[in-house]
Amino acid sequence: MIRTGLLGGSFNPAHRGHRRLSRHALGVLGLDELWWLVSPGNPLKEVRGMAPLPVRYRSAQRAARGLPIRVTAIECQLGTAYTAETLRLLRRRFPERQFVWLMGADNLSQFHLWRDWRGIAHSVPIAVVGRPGYDGAARAARAMGWLRRFVRPAGQASRWTEWRLPALVLLHMPPDPTSATLLRAAEPDWHLHLSRSLNPSALRDGVTRRPLTARRHIASTRTGPA
Repeated sequence: MIRTGLLGGSFNPAHRGHRRLSRHALGVLGLDELWWLVSPGNPLKEVRGMAPLPVRYRSAQRAARGLPIRVTAIECQLGTAYTAETLRLLRRRFPERQFVWLMGADNLSQFHLWRDWRGIAHSVPIAVVGRPGYDGAARAARAMGWLRRFVRPAGQASRWTEWRLPALVLLHMPPDPTSATLLRAAEPDWHLHLSRSLNPSALRDGVTRRPLTARRHIASTRTGPA
C-alpha cells in the first residue's frame, strides 16, 4: 500500500505554511507522498478575492517544488461536491493507496459543518496540525466532543495505517504565522503577475495527468456544510 496524505485547500495562494506543514506531516506520518487537493470552490469562503483555479493550481505547484507532493484538481474531474464523496471515489479508484486526511486546527474547529463528517472519520484517519490562534478553538470544537475518544498518541503517528477507525492524531510543530489571508491583504493582486505568464492549457493534473480544467463548481472539499 502506498501511504498517501491528502491536504485540501483553496491555496489562494499556496505559501510557506502549506509547505512546512506538508514537510512535517511527510516525516511524522511516514508518508510515501502527499496530494494537495486544490479546491474548485468552497461554500464557506467568499467568492470575492478567490483567484481562478489555474492560477491557484500553479501557485501550489511552485510551493510544492522539491517535495514528494502531487498537486491535483481531481475533484473537477470526479465532479464531487463534498469531501465524503471525494474520499469514497478516491478509495475506489486507487485501491493500492492508503489515505490519511490532513487539516489545520482552523478546519477542525468547524469540522461539524462538513457534510457527513462522522462518515469521513469512519473512512480515513485524520491528522490535525496546530495553527497559531486556532488550537484552543479546535480542542473545544463541537466535533471534538465526539472525536475526543478516538484521539491517538502523537508519538504513534507513523502507525496510522494500523489504527482502527475512527482515529485522530494531533500533530505538533513549531508555529508558522503565514496565512493566505495575510498574504492577500499585503498583495491583493498577487495573482495578476502569475496570470500573465500562465498558459492554462499547458497545465496537467499531478495525479490524473489530464489537462487541467477551469470548470468551477461549488465543492465543499474542505468545509462543506450539510
